[in-house]
Amino acid sequence: MADYYEILGVSKNATKEEIKVAFRKKARVLHPDVNKAPDAEEKFKELGKAYETLSDDNKRATYDRYGEDGLKNAGFDTGGPFAGGFGNLNDIFESFFGGFGGFGFGGMQDPNAPQRGDDLRYDIKIKFEEAAFGVEKEIKFSHLETCKQCGGTGAKAGSTPKVCPKCNGAGQVQSVTRTPLGSFSQISVCPQCHGSGHVIDTPCSYCNGSGYETKERKLQIKIPAGVDDMAKMRISGEGDCGTNGGQSGDLFVVIHVTPSKYFKRDGINVITELDISPAQAVMGDKVAVKTLYGNATIEIPQGVQYGHLIKIKGAGFPVLSRPSQKGDHIVVLKIKTPTNLNEVEKNLYKQLYELQTGKEPQSEKSIISKVKGVFK
Repeated sequence: MADYYEILGVSKNATKEEIKVAFRKKARVLHPDVNKAPDAEEKFKELGKAYETLSDDNKRATYDRYGEDGLKNAGFDTGGPFAGGFGNLNDIFESFFGGFGGFGFGGMQDPNAPQRGDDLRYDIKIKFEEAAFGVEKEIKFSHLETCKQCGGTGAKAGSTPKVCPKCNGAGQVQSVTRTPLGSFSQISVCPQCHGSGHVIDTPCSYCNGSGYETKERKLQIKIPAGVDDMAKMRISGEGDCGTNGGQSGDLFVVIHVTPSKYFKRDGINVITELDISPAQAVMGDKVAVKTLYGNATIEIPQGVQYGHLIKIKGAGFPVLSRPSQKGDHIVVLKIKTPTNLNEVEKNLYKQLYELQTGKEPQSEKSIISKVKGVFK
């Protein structure tokens, strides 16, 4: 397995800022538009996966503990941000950092180039048992679709957008400022077309010239067995639509698993506690316990101690990538001291006490009289 820290060239205790700086530096060198080495594309994709994982607190914690397989088992998408291809470096830095930041790879993006739509997030709650066995759910959400009336142009049917006269379709304007130190050139978004490169004289009445319409979408999604809390599923192409023919964004479904009152989860294992009496602990017993798959009988060995663990093989959560492989159900024994004994039980415990200690147990009255004597 690749070491994400090694790929980025940072230490395992690197800060988020150090990880971000390392990614920027390596991205400039490895991007296939710049680096023509035959393995540049693969290395760049690995770099993206490493950054996406280590810059996310939840993913990084899972990776540090379980590695790349742990990310898959936890339901995280491990394809990386460039699994479906990648644009120019301007696009990448804009996507990751909210701005290019002057790295010297050219000016602003072409306003008429295809633009990918935004990704969307949908949060869903499922029961503990549904996480164990998997479940199908119908979800409803709203996303942007290309306006059917104008085809996404924003112009009324029968008309077309015109090239912006102020920027000549560039979407940006250049201004020159003269100072005592010389002339400085500045590039900014065109104030007339707002960076689109065109203007609309007669906007589409259906979408008010935006080129989009908000639509409610229904999807039947299949949540796999073994999914964990805060796992994320990516549904390609179900985000907002792109512009200028760009592909749609993705929908990310974040899964929240409701805790169980009886079961606790530890990775792929399930843990429950079982109260037993002192007599059961001494003599041993066979007891039925509830598991995810129904009742199972466990054997309590003679002389068992408090906190003893009994394992029921294969009664835990399935492994996400290998559903036929399951974790275990672990029963933690708790020896419970009995209260509210009846006379028969009291006599039996009294006999046992005398047998083990060689003396009679103090009665409740004698204990009270001794306590009173101390405080006279």
